[in-house]
Amino acid sequence: MSSNANPPLQAATSAASAPRVVSIDIFRGLTMAVMIFVNQLSDVRGLPWWTYHAPGRLDEMTYVDMVFPFFLFIVGMSMPLSIAQRLKRNPSLPALWLHVVLRVLGLLVLGLILANADNCDAVQMGMSGSAWGLLGLLCAGLYLNVYPKSERFPAYSRVLRSIGLLGVVLLLALFRRATPGGQSAWLDFSYPEILGLIGLSYLAASILYIPTRRWKWASLVWFVLLAAFCALSAARMIEFHDRLPLYIWPFGNGSLPCIILAGVVTSSIFLDARTRSDPRRAFVLAACFGLLALAAGWVLAPLGISKIRATPTWSLVSIGAAVLAFVLLYWICDVKQWVRWAFLFRPAGSNTLTTYLLPDVWYFFSAVAGITFVDAHFTVGWPAVVKTFAFTFVMLAAAGLLTKLKVRLQF
Repeated sequence: MSSNANPPLQAATSAASAPRVVSIDIFRGLTMAVMIFVNQLSDVRGLPWWTYHAPGRLDEMTYVDMVFPFFLFIVGMSMPLSIAQRLKRNPSLPALWLHVVLRVLGLLVLGLILANADNCDAVQMGMSGSAWGLLGLLCAGLYLNVYPKSERFPAYSRVLRSIGLLGVVLLLALFRRATPGGQSAWLDFSYPEILGLIGLSYLAASILYIPTRRWKWASLVWFVLLAAFCALSAARMIEFHDRLPLYIWPFGNGSLPCIILAGVVTSSIFLDARTRSDPRRAFVLAACFGLLALAAGWVLAPLGISKIRATPTWSLVSIGAAVLAFVLLYWICDVKQWVRWAFLFRPAGSNTLTTYLLPDVWYFFSAVAGITFVDAHFTVGWPAVVKTFAFTFVMLAAAGLLTKLKVRLQF
């Protein structure tokens, strides 16, 4: 999309011709870049405390703790447009819900692969956990890739997707791990990894948003109710969800779907302002929404401040920061149309799942190939930070190259 593209957050004339939202793509790409950077930085020693996740026992948060909620926020910002475009292509609600369920299942499977790879029992399986994880991601990539059409071989995409799906099923069936008691066990479902958490939170937000999407204030009401539920949970006035796994109760304590609904509210503000031809109204309302979220987070700080504990202050402060950051980015990229600076981030933002998995593909591949130089050198202090910047740049460049080669993983 050129820098002279029409302003985003507008209703497309058709699903096929719907323009991508420039601000959301760049915001998502920046978030992906920071995510890669902080994940790589987590193993570095000798840096200030604010460069790591805050420990769960402390009432504090760092910028690192805001990366995940920023991504959830962008998931919410994309929901009104993506769901509207999907319904334009096919107005069937059962088809829409099937898409939601398949998307959630796909994210759960990918999350379980990443969460269990390190627990593989190489003796029982006949392969290392890194080899199993690498094969799992490659097979998943074959299934999830969006293939260009070919008149000469029209069925090639179905063949490749079938091979990928069969490979994932076989690898999951093959998986074995050893329990602390020395027994053999299958996948550990206790932690679905970040992708699984995103999928379940997306499901929870969809359950609320899709049936009420035509009601103007519904998303804001759901956001307030989820924030209140999170606050009551932190105050130990509501505890039933502690006894229910996320697979049964995807809302958790309300914090994660609350962040997604905040993204929906922000997206709706700009959509409504576009309908009224009043962009200033969007800036004012969105800025007020962000400031109110920050104020609410400050008021609820006595209930705790922690990503690990998913406290309401962590959610609301992250929401407020995300809203204000998006307002600034919207003004830069869509009002002023200054987008050339984001050339490295836009492919990562438009090809998110591919970018997310690239570091894991590298980790698994380097372990299988016995490449240890990168991990063994520059592991302490600022030299390690420079190495981390370089690694992030390489991952973003690789994402851009794969995007040009039409390797795009999508549900």
